[in-house]
Amino acid sequence: MLASKVIRKISDYGTLVMFSHSIFSLSFAVISMLLASNGFPGAWKVFWILIAFMGARTGANAVNRAIDAEIDKLNPRTSVRQIPQGQVSKGEAYGLAAVSFTIMLVSAAMLNMLCLILAPLALVFMTGYSYTKRFTWLCHIILGITTAAAPVGAWIAVTGSLSVTPLIMGVANTLWVAGFDIIYGIQDYEFDKANKLRSIPVKFGIRKALHISSAFHLISCIFLLILGIISRQLGTIYFSWTIDNNSTFRNRTFTCRQCQKT
Repeated sequence: MLASKVIRKISDYGTLVMFSHSIFSLSFAVISMLLASNGFPGAWKVFWILIAFMGARTGANAVNRAIDAEIDKLNPRTSVRQIPQGQVSKGEAYGLAAVSFTIMLVSAAMLNMLCLILAPLALVFMTGYSYTKRFTWLCHIILGITTAAAPVGAWIAVTGSLSVTPLIMGVANTLWVAGFDIIYGIQDYEFDKANKLRSIPVKFGIRKALHISSAFHLISCIFLLILGIISRQLGTIYFSWTIDNNSTFRNRTFTCRQCQKT
């Protein structure tokens, strides 16, 4: 009985922090790590990079769920989430965030001094993002910047310094995530508009929001192509994938033309 309760609670926590969404930045972090080391940086460093990444994203998502709990309760789409349903309390979410952020800070200290120095800045974005939709429609971009800490942080973890390459990856990651977050936000268009929450769909309408999302993804692919050119470490498969993903812009432009909502 106790074991089943523990397993259920772990499952609730995993759903709470959207563990499956790790792919949006983990892939960028791994590529950045491999490029920075020009290969495999060693098991010890990989271990602390992954621990830092999981601590950061788990904490960020947990604190987001706690901060947005009252909004989620009112929104029909999100009212089934763990906190509105009483499966996880706000206190538990904040506690999970505190533990996760502590793990991130410890991991940063184990990597190098620059990681530790910059970690508090990352925490500001991770905790502050949740409030942005209350006052700015740029919330999608701020989320993108927050997730871009993954490739930039992975590079610094390996090299102990910053350069142009991780910044290019950071821009690509920012626009990639922001583009998807705009599409995600369209689901809450009516609710956000009625409750005076800010987003690109609310600011510009759904049709224009889809165009903006497509433009973000197109520019993201361009930056990934630039990355491949300047790094000189990525081969044919990488370029083929990046070029193929430019079709995202064309396909979604067609979708925009069919959308009649404003």
